[in-house]
Amino acid sequence: MVWQRPDGRQSNQLRPVSFERQFTRFAAGSVLARCGDTQVLCTATIQPKVPRFLEGKGQGWLTAEYRMLPTATLERQEREFMRLSGRTQEIQRLVGRSLRSTLDMTALGERTIIIDTDVLQADAGTRTTAITGGYVALQDAIQKLLDAGELKRSPLIHQVAAISIGLIQDEALLDLNYEEDVKADTDFNVVMNEKLELIELQGTAEAGAFSRAQLNQILDLAEVGIRQLLELQRQIFA
Repeated sequence: MVWQRPDGRQSNQLRPVSFERQFTRFAAGSVLARCGDTQVLCTATIQPKVPRFLEGKGQGWLTAEYRMLPTATLERQEREFMRLSGRTQEIQRLVGRSLRSTLDMTALGERTIIIDTDVLQADAGTRTTAITGGYVALQDAIQKLLDAGELKRSPLIHQVAAISIGLIQDEALLDLNYEEDVKADTDFNVVMNEKLELIELQGTAEAGAFSRAQLNQILDLAEVGIRQLLELQRQIFA
């Protein structure tokens, strides 16, 4: 029996995606990124300093934090304070690695950019939405430095976006929602730059195994979705 997508989408179709820039007043860059019913507030803060291990080296740094609000899901979750769950730590490291890949740290100078990604509403794909929206907030923050004359050239050397793909009943599906995510036999998160080069590939067979041919199918489908996300990012800055 062929899996019927709950929202009627085709296998290669993204959920509706939007970016609402300048969503908050005080952040150097901010955007509310929506992917279907998933909503992530991404903000960028610029600090005129770097971690101790980079002091005096003439280069900058980017780090990221990820949190899910208590009512982002159907059942309220406890807030994470001093002790972060393994999932939260893993996701914020992924977001940080993905966004660092876009920067020439020497051109950034001795500054630290902090990208905060707060999930307001979760319907799967929160980490990929955090990366895709986080890039938009980052670009706005860099533009603010350029406009203020604090940078002579942009340190942004790449664009980045991310998407999820799952195998359900041996069919590859793009951009899973929660109902599909919990049914998936294999679940992947793919991060690519504007050249469609891989930044990160996370994949797990939840049940059984997947073949090399299926992996190729997953990556081909990821390219379809990421091309569209990259174009949407470009359009909002046009």
